[in-house]
Amino acid sequence: MRKIIEPCGFHCIKVNHLGVRFGEQVVLEDVNLHIHCGTLNAIIGKNGAGKSTLIRAMLDDIAHTGEIEFKDTKDGRMAKLKIGYVPQSINIEKNTPVSVFDLIASYESKFPVFLAKRKKTYEKVKKALSVFDAEELIDKQVCNLSGGELQRVLLSMAIMDEPNLLLLDEPVSGIDQNGMELFFKTMDYLKRHYDLAIILISHDLDYVAKYADKVILLDSTVIRQGTVREVYDSPEFAKTFAAQNLENWMGEGKEND
Repeated sequence: MRKIIEPCGFHCIKVNHLGVRFGEQVVLEDVNLHIHCGTLNAIIGKNGAGKSTLIRAMLDDIAHTGEIEFKDTKDGRMAKLKIGYVPQSINIEKNTPVSVFDLIASYESKFPVFLAKRKKTYEKVKKALSVFDAEELIDKQVCNLSGGELQRVLLSMAIMDEPNLLLLDEPVSGIDQNGMELFFKTMDYLKRHYDLAIILISHDLDYVAKYADKVILLDSTVIRQGTVREVYDSPEFAKTFAAQNLENWMGEGKEND
């Protein structure tokens, strides 16, 4: 059954002619996207297709051409786009004496967190964690969190400022199947209860098929986009992942030689 993408609610996000070049190497070229709020948009593609580069460009972390347009359709005016971001991983050394509260409060509060735990800030952090059933982690050391726990903490940080757009760069890397299911159900909850759009990079095509409203197939540029059925049944999809499977097979063969 074909999924129906609802029209934009209050916000609408467009990526217009975005390009990224590193020296003479063209990584992304003429990328155009129209992202609806209240939808989960999955970016898929072969290794080296430019997926993470696209996220970094949207965050303005790297130089790029083109523009990202955010329109508030309640009154038709241009407004500043607020973005939440969850990276693929963060490096935290063992025995680092930083609690979940310290991590989030240092990002959120203007006051040095080592001076005192401000009750107002503590309750705000706890409320954000509760969205992901993680409030019991608030006093736990970050270095002792499991992969799934850390993921929930990072998601809590990402939505604290009520972003219009949530960018997720392979956030389920290293998570088991139970964690994957919980993650995608949480994404489904977010898109239905918060006025935001979600862009997710994922290699798990089964979960993308189950939960995504829109799929973007990337290979330096957008080579196909639409519903799951429209993209998965396309010749571009078959060609991309036939080539990817061949590369993976050849790589495994070399390792076994």
